Amino acid sequence: MNSKELPDVARHGIVSQPGALDWVGMQGVEMPLRLAETSQGHPVHAHINAEVNLPDPDIKGIHMSRLYLLLDSFADIESLRPASLHDLLREMVNSHHDCGTNSARVSIRFNLLHRRPALLSLHLAGWRSYPVRLDVSLIAGVLQLQLGVSVLYSSTCPCSAALSRQLISAGFMATLDQRNTLSATEVADWLNINSTLATPHSQRSIAEVSLLLSSDATEFGILPLINLLEDSLQTPVQTAVKRIDEQAFAKRNGANLMYVEDAARRLQHVVSSLSDNVEIRVRHLESLHPHDAYAQSRSGSPLFAGDWS
Repeated sequence: MNSKELPDVARHGIVSQPGALDWVGMQGVEMPLRLAETSQGHPVHAHINAEVNLPDPDIKGIHMSRLYLLLDSFADIESLRPASLHDLLREMVNSHHDCGTNSARVSIRFNLLHRRPALLSLHLAGWRSYPVRLDVSLIAGVLQLQLGVSVLYSSTCPCSAALSRQLISAGFMATLDQRNTLSATEVADWLNINSTLATPHSQRSIAEVSLLLSSDATEFGILPLINLLEDSLQTPVQTAVKRIDEQAFAKRNGANLMYVEDAARRLQHVVSSLSDNVEIRVRHLESLHPHDAYAQSRSGSPLFAGDWS
């Protein structure tokens, strides 16, 4: 039996309950994709959702294999950039012209590996992995591009820091009451021993930022956005460190005490000029509590604001 004789139920099957569908396709397709705007030679391991609309109420189903073959060809010969994804979406629409399709969308998730230098140690660096999400749609001929990135950073609680300072101050005053006067050297010695009578709590924290890009963008600007967020927060997590780098990191935490609200507002301030449609979500994975602290900010209506799992 040749392929022409095989039944095509999706095309010729009877629809028992006719109805148009907004989106139909595949989710979680794994592909190796190349990212055009980075110098890394190896591909990223991507998970892709690819969908088209099905406006004809009497068509039983789309042809999933057409979408998969388009993705496979894309992974083989193209690299990730706005123009190439625009072409892919047009091909997805054209591949289902017999279904009345006029819209398509693709969501791509991957981790971007990038090498980061230590804060102070020369010639010391390590790899950081940044979750990235690209959501691209072509709806009735209108292209939309959305970029989402996630960064890890350290947050030190301002309240905990203030309470710690109070305890240290009280301890110092108790010593001073006993001695009446202390030399600068004695003060330094006391601090060296006792300044950890109490320490503020800090925790690993997550910032997720999504923004709608211009439809004529030539690049996604993934790494520039990541750099902007980390520069704003000032305490991105580190990889390879020596003691001098760990000390520098502790100093940065002390100089950047922040509630989850503070972190969200910092990001809001630097990202708002990039797009009219922005969503910011911040979580501090509390070391004091068994629950997380959370803040969110949204302007406009981003294309996608789903989970990062």
